[in-house]
Amino acid sequence: MLKVKHLAQILFILVASQTVIAQLGFSHEIGIIAGPTAFKSDYGERFDLETNAGNSGIGIGLVHYINFAYRADCNCYTTDNYFNDHFKLRTEISYNTAKLEHIGEYVEPYRTSTDADKLRAHTGSANNFDIGMQLEYFPLSIRSFQAFGYKFAPFVSFGAHYVSYNPKVSTSYANGDITNMGNFYAPWYTSNPNLSPDFPEPIDVTSGTTWSIVSSIGVRYKLTPLSDLMLDLRGQYYFSDWIDGLDHTLDSNKYNDWLVWLNFGYIYYLD
Repeated sequence: MLKVKHLAQILFILVASQTVIAQLGFSHEIGIIAGPTAFKSDYGERFDLETNAGNSGIGIGLVHYINFAYRADCNCYTTDNYFNDHFKLRTEISYNTAKLEHIGEYVEPYRTSTDADKLRAHTGSANNFDIGMQLEYFPLSIRSFQAFGYKFAPFVSFGAHYVSYNPKVSTSYANGDITNMGNFYAPWYTSNPNLSPDFPEPIDVTSGTTWSIVSSIGVRYKLTPLSDLMLDLRGQYYFSDWIDGLDHTLDSNKYNDWLVWLNFGYIYYLD
């Protein structure tokens, strides 16, 4: 209930801020985005290409833009200034999921130890619901793009998302009990100096909430006067290392979890 309350508060703040901006007369755009994700976590070797490509999934979302370059109340362009002609405010509600497994050197067939078997048996998934905002910067003129002055409009963005995460963990080792740390890779807990009532074990599937930093680079393609296609490559860094349900103190776990998402979108201009 507390998690739902926090999400509701964030959504209310976003809607309220959008409403205030909308009252200034700026125009709106809505769209849908979807595409493959790659989740960088404590599963496998962090910088291993095979791990990065293998622990993948999909994301989908709804986006809303405030277009400062055009006024809906007068059906005209806004006062010509740099900010209005080069920035848009993006609000997003999205969901992403990724299947996770241990890939790489430590689970190669020649590895026949008990710990290698435990790694091979250990799988999971990351499941995240996002609400947040990003400020998008267009180096080229937004007005010229809307007037078909050119077909492509590149952009970069930066913002913050509030995240509700719900990891899943399973193992086929022994009796499959995820509460028994003996069924998981031994160095995670035998070498953990943080073992305490506050940090009892490296596996935790408790759902929770956190913040994340989001940055992306992309491009829009002018399809019609009232619609665009979008390609967007996003990096998202979470302020928690429990997004995947796994947190340990080995050298391979120096950073929090993060996500790469290549999404394709369709954007429609409302007014």
